[in-house]
Amino acid sequence: MVGIPRAITSPNAQFPAKTRLLLPAPAIATALTLHRMARKAATTVTAASKKAATAASKKAGPTVTAARKKAATAASKKAARTATAASKYWLLKTEPGEWSWSDQASAPGGVGPWDGVRNHQAMNNLRAMRCGDRCLFYHSGAGAASRRVVGVVEVAREWYEGEEGEATAGGAVDVRAVGESQRPVGLGEIKKATGEVEGMKDFALIRQARLPVMPVPVKIWDWICEMGGGFVQDGEVEDETEG
Repeated sequence: MVGIPRAITSPNAQFPAKTRLLLPAPAIATALTLHRMARKAATTVTAASKKAATAASKKAGPTVTAARKKAATAASKKAARTATAASKYWLLKTEPGEWSWSDQASAPGGVGPWDGVRNHQAMNNLRAMRCGDRCLFYHSGAGAASRRVVGVVEVAREWYEGEEGEATAGGAVDVRAVGESQRPVGLGEIKKATGEVEGMKDFALIRQARLPVMPVPVKIWDWICEMGGGFVQDGEVEDETEG
């Protein structure tokens, strides 16, 4: 009697799933081998991709860090330049009979309020002052000989308004004595330099004689300080042995 294949006698012979049982063993082994090779290849590609991504990240890391440091350094330098550019110079006028350089220098810590200013433009200049700004201390007066720069002060406290009834009620800044000029620089001497120093002819000290507080351009500041021989700071002793 001839044997009947099981797949034909099986009630489920019409389904392809049963027909796979009829594949010869070598064919099944080959299919499994190809399947394993494909999986291995995919795993290898994935590992290689991860390795490449990690390497790229490590390589980019130092570059990004260096770029951030460079940007931070540039920002710091820009801020420093801005702060330097923001520093200003000023000139403050005072009647020596009311508040002289001696009064300023002998005040506690060399600090005193600069108050009593009523000119609107001058008040705006006081409001614009910042701590550390330096000012030429200028003696004004009726006689031409008394009108001169005699020292340098710096802003110790920015604009504030005192209590009602106080001298500072109308607004003031506090200034600190920095040093007395080696020699006073008179108004007449400053006027003669209008053709020598850039911007001198437009300097408010010459153009607006009644303005008590005014900005001083850098070149004019440097010239006045040079003509005054610099200034002796508190506690320093002038060297008289030179020459």
